[in-house]
Amino acid sequence: MEKSLVKSALESLLVVSDEPLSAGSAAEILEIPESEVRAALDELADDLRRDERGIQLRQIAGGYRFFTHPAHAHLVEKLVLSWDTRRLTQAALETLSVIAYRQPVTRAIIGSIRGVSADAAVASLLAKGLIKERGRDSTPGTPILYGTSELFLEKFGLNTIKDLPPLLEFEPDPTARGEIEGGLGAPPDLGTEELQFTEEIGDPGAVD
Repeated sequence: MEKSLVKSALESLLVVSDEPLSAGSAAEILEIPESEVRAALDELADDLRRDERGIQLRQIAGGYRFFTHPAHAHLVEKLVLSWDTRRLTQAALETLSVIAYRQPVTRAIIGSIRGVSADAAVASLLAKGLIKERGRDSTPGTPILYGTSELFLEKFGLNTIKDLPPLLEFEPDPTARGEIEGGLGAPPDLGTEELQFTEEIGDPGAVD
């Protein structure tokens, strides 16, 4: 199949696909080597980027998908708000953050980190498809383990969970830390408690 026809066929598949299209799936449908599909997808992405087209092709969540050009975001927002993180409550966002960085994790661990029950927030995130069950823990009672879903990667513009920004980027400066501690009535030096919390969250780049 000629390269121009491959690119044309891929455009059609990308338009109708309701999830990121993997190179493997496209190769199987087109009955050509996966290497040819990847080369055509990369060339298609370059063409759209070079011509500053309103549609851009990005690799995301293990596949490829069309996105509107970032420069036109304000126009798209005027037309329709299809999905928005503002629809998530603060509790849901906090819970989702804990799951994203600590996964796989149980409700008990989520609750201990946030200091409140995570039942309602977990149920909401499950209903939205942003998290999923990832098996059961070996601790007594074998509680369910939760992790983020492919939809989470897609909606937050990530290719893999390793693309999450490091937690150190969100660490408060000394002045802000003092204000937070003062407001919470905590002692200025948290000592081992702070270290334990950092260890509990873990390395954002590590996925169990």
